[in-house]
Amino acid sequence: MLTAEDTNTTDRPLRESVRDTLRTRIFEGHYAPGTRLVERDLAAEFNVSRLPIREALRMLRQEGLIRDRSGRGTEVSGLSPKDVEDLFDVRQSLEVLACRLAAKRATPEDLQHLSGLLDQAEHFLAKGSVLEAHRANSEFHDAITGIANNDFLRSALEPLQGRMHWLFRHVSDLPELIREHRELYAAIASGDADRAAAQSASHVGKYRDQFPEDYSATEPQLRKKP
Repeated sequence: MLTAEDTNTTDRPLRESVRDTLRTRIFEGHYAPGTRLVERDLAAEFNVSRLPIREALRMLRQEGLIRDRSGRGTEVSGLSPKDVEDLFDVRQSLEVLACRLAAKRATPEDLQHLSGLLDQAEHFLAKGSVLEAHRANSEFHDAITGIANNDFLRSALEPLQGRMHWLFRHVSDLPELIREHRELYAAIASGDADRAAAQSASHVGKYRDQFPEDYSATEPQLRKKP
C-alpha cells in the first residue's frame, strides 16, 4: 500500500503517488462516503505543497471517487443503486472486450505475470491478509486491460478504474473469486477469444447478481481502521 512517505519517489509524478494513496484509502474504507478532504490538511500530512494535492483531487474527481459539495468543500462520494447498475453495465461491456483481446495478444511473459498475481492473491489470503489479496485481484483485472493493448479501451477504462476497484473490494468469497480468476486465466491462456469473452461475461454477471449480498457482508469490514 502506498503511504505518504511513498510520495517522495522520483520515478513518477508526485500527483499520481498522492492520488494512488488517497484512492487506496477510499477503497479500503479509511475514508467513508461523506468524509471531507481538505487540501491544506492533506498537504501537511504528505509534507508537500498544495499543488500536487489539488491535482490528485482533480484526478479522483474525474474518477468519480470524490465530489464538490456546496458549503462542504470536497468529500468522498458514495454510489447509488443506479450508479452500481450503470457501472456493471459498462464493466461487463469493456472487460469482455479486454479479455477477448488479451486472449489474442498475450505473450508468455504476460501469462506468467497474470499467473503470478493469482499466486500472490492465494498467498495473501492464506496469511489472512485480505486487503492485500483484494489488491492482487484488482491488479489481475488491470493487467488484462494492459495485455489487451488497445489505447482506446484503456482510455475508456481509466476514468472508471477507481469505481471498478471499489466493486472488486466488495466480493465476500475470496477463495471462490480466485478460483474464477484461475478459470478466466485459463481461457485467456488458451488463445480462444470467444472462450475468454464468454468466461469474462459469466464472471462479471455472477458478481453483478450477488453484489447486494456481498456489499452487506463486506462494507462493515472495509470501514474498520487497521
